Amino acid sequence: MARYALVVIGGGTAGLVAAVGAAGQGARTLLVEKHRTGGDCLWTGCVPSKALLTAAEHAHIARNSSHLGVHVDEVRVDFAAAMAHVKSAIATIEPHDSPDRLRREGVEVLHGTARFTGPDEIEVDGRRMGFRHAMIATGATPAVPPISGLADVEPLTSDTLWDLTELPRRLVVLGGGAIGSELGQAFSRLGSQVTIVEMADRLLPREEPEASARMTTAFEAEGISVRAGTKAVGVDVDDARGKVLRVESPETGDTDEIPFDEILVAVGRTPTTKDLGLDAAGVELTDRGAIAVDDQLRTSNKRIFAGGDATMLLPFTHVAAAHGATVVQNALFGLRAKVDHEAIPWVTFTDPEVARVGLSAAEARERFGDGVTVRTGQHAELDRAIASGRTDGFAQLVGDPKGRIVGATIVGPRAGEGIGEVVAWMANGAKLSRITRTTHAYPTWNADLAAASLEELRASLAKLKPVTGLLLRLRRWLRR
Repeated sequence: MARYALVVIGGGTAGLVAAVGAAGQGARTLLVEKHRTGGDCLWTGCVPSKALLTAAEHAHIARNSSHLGVHVDEVRVDFAAAMAHVKSAIATIEPHDSPDRLRREGVEVLHGTARFTGPDEIEVDGRRMGFRHAMIATGATPAVPPISGLADVEPLTSDTLWDLTELPRRLVVLGGGAIGSELGQAFSRLGSQVTIVEMADRLLPREEPEASARMTTAFEAEGISVRAGTKAVGVDVDDARGKVLRVESPETGDTDEIPFDEILVAVGRTPTTKDLGLDAAGVELTDRGAIAVDDQLRTSNKRIFAGGDATMLLPFTHVAAAHGATVVQNALFGLRAKVDHEAIPWVTFTDPEVARVGLSAAEARERFGDGVTVRTGQHAELDRAIASGRTDGFAQLVGDPKGRIVGATIVGPRAGEGIGEVVAWMANGAKLSRITRTTHAYPTWNADLAAASLEELRASLAKLKPVTGLLLRLRRWLRR
């Protein structure tokens, strides 16, 4: 029976990083993938969605540049060509994640279904092999809620959306989180009539309330119908009305009907953990059905680690990559490396973008109580935003009682790039006022962070004014 230093189950980002990293250290490494390497990010997530968003952005800019003196008489969207661009982006990136590339890096690759048969053994389609350590990186799949009649209309998900050949005339999006907001805006800009139904009381419920409000304003200005605080209760189909989503307000009990041609379900994801033989391996699950791990990504079986969406810690590709790298350190070298999830940023790639790292203002107040500081720089006062005609954003910094940066939110163009600066400051334990003492190129978008930092500096100086005034008077007296 073959025996490996590391067996990785799942060929998405977490698994790829771990497998290549381990093989690069000379460890005998096996990666098992039952479908195709690359994972959701390559095939149904990051890559295709950003390619589609780019096509939608160009259509939107062409239609909406008259205020800058640029007039386009007619904008025609070729949906098939837009989807061809999506597939081209996938095809260009795919070789980097392919089995051929993995084998060149020294990774053994098996296509098949893996199942644990013991605490240090797996079986792949009848073939048994042992391991010193293993990593579960099986990802997650879109969740489809048990809404009456929903399954009968074959709803779209972020997995199946990419098979569309025609642009839906009327699209309902269930879920106003990051995936629903990104794809809803993209299809609206490509020409669909879009309605977003979100059960929470606002879009992007994980973000700052002000970020949600700005996004709602932007969406509604583009013609997207936002139905927050609304619950989907059933789907009906008949000859007279076609497909109809029935909704109600949990707060008021009011009901309504929304006709549609296609419905996209984006209400969350479910970790893929079934049929892995976890009982035989002694691996426990959380209440959400995810692989339970400690802060070093070890499962209840200390030989086995887990990472990526299977853990449901933070469902982002860059988090999965960090998990993969951490598992290599801990499994191969016996280190106790950890991933600080509060120091990892994420971005919702809507327009405007919403970027976030660390604690929100509410989370900071819950953790630290009194003394939390929140400073904001508005894009209405940012020269680059004024010159670009994009004054609808802001940058917000959150500080703990000692003034150290513990969180930030940026809403606006290129927010995803700007948030990286905050991550660096946080890693160095910087205080809110520190950013403004760094010179930023003019005029740039990340000067909004300096503006927010300047607000803190001004507030600090204002507190010192009585003391500095006294010192100045004392100095003048001593000079007499």
